Amino acid sequence: MKEVTFRSPRFLEEISGMPNRHVHLIFIATKPDIIKQIPLYRELKKRGHLAVLGHTGQHYSENLSGGMLKEFGVEPDFNLNVRGEMHEIVSQIIGRLGSVISELKKAGKVVIPYVHGDTTTAMAASNAGFCHGFASVHVEAGIRTLTPDYRGWGVGRRAWEGGNCAEWRTFLLDRKNWKRGSLEPYPEQFNTRCSECATGVHLAPVELDREFLQAEGFPEDRVFVVGNSVVDATEEALARIGQSSVFERFPVLADGDFVRFCIHRRENCGSDRRFRALYDALVALVKDGRKVLLISMIQTERAFERLGLRKEVEALAKKHKNFVFSPVWPEYVDVIAAMTKAAVCATDSGSMQEEMNALGVPCVTLRFGSDRSESAMAGGNLIAPPTDAKVVKALIEFAWDNKDMRGAPKIYGKNVSAQCIDAVEKVLKGGEVFRDEESRLKM
Repeated sequence: MKEVTFRSPRFLEEISGMPNRHVHLIFIATKPDIIKQIPLYRELKKRGHLAVLGHTGQHYSENLSGGMLKEFGVEPDFNLNVRGEMHEIVSQIIGRLGSVISELKKAGKVVIPYVHGDTTTAMAASNAGFCHGFASVHVEAGIRTLTPDYRGWGVGRRAWEGGNCAEWRTFLLDRKNWKRGSLEPYPEQFNTRCSECATGVHLAPVELDREFLQAEGFPEDRVFVVGNSVVDATEEALARIGQSSVFERFPVLADGDFVRFCIHRRENCGSDRRFRALYDALVALVKDGRKVLLISMIQTERAFERLGLRKEVEALAKKHKNFVFSPVWPEYVDVIAAMTKAAVCATDSGSMQEEMNALGVPCVTLRFGSDRSESAMAGGNLIAPPTDAKVVKALIEFAWDNKDMRGAPKIYGKNVSAQCIDAVEKVLKGGEVFRDEESRLKM
């Protein structure tokens, strides 16, 4: 356990000596973890629970972690300091977190890990808890990818090129036109399924996710539809947008009317064909005079290097004042402040689809399907398969400040963190989060 660093040298002793039986262990690693887990951490603390904040150290830079932790005013109680390739990170999280949990268990504590969504951290951290007989609370449980039935659509690319994007949107509104079974995004769909098996309380964002969980055999009384805690974080950031300096740094965005591009999924950035289709659509929009903001992430940078596009994209940014090429912003308030003025968001992110629904901004998802398909069925999101730049460009232009898409219902709830902790407290009144066979017999 020497690799793990603690907030204080006596941290484990201090926690062990507290009278609380349950240790609510909120676990974070990536920016979405921080955004969606900190509201629950605060809610637990407000209610007097013993809440501990753990960080994997997986995202350790100022842009990806440090700046946001400062913004939210929190400091992790311990850091696992994991590094390396995916398989190394998984094993390090299981081993190091398992050691921390082991010490708390020896002290007579019941540990309740809170893991988020479809991250590698969720998969590994839930595993670490389960090895000790502790089931997790899965925040954002049940997210499964659905893919439009392109054969049912029939005319495919010709429809978009013929200007029938509205017909495609209508097609996506109908649940019957979506199919299950995708393994994309990778490895996220693997992660969320694995996390579910070590979960005792499933906090599903929407009814569709409850449907998935029940179809997979998880107990109905442990599945709660609570919304998505990103709503709490977004509302908090909206109240602070006056503090944002984003428009001072990027004055071209101040008047709005821009598209925010985010291309970071492994399946998009690792495929030459997919990445070129998305990149070429972006370039075409820039050359047409559209304002474009490209947020470059780790996988984006790797794709630029692999395809030899680094100098080209930098030259594009120098030549065209309507093109902003930027690394990830460290503060969430800047993201939300900018997106309140965006005309559309073109993204392969999961969380951005949720945030755009909360903000009422049209979204175009740069994938073949989506694990937030409910947002497309609600009318505010379009699927743009990353195969043809013309198709992607046409769908972005259709969604650009589209009034019908802006008017889509907001589907991710309110006061979500409170509902999440209500659900956990309800379960704890009747037993433990980890439910063994003996407790089942008493039902």
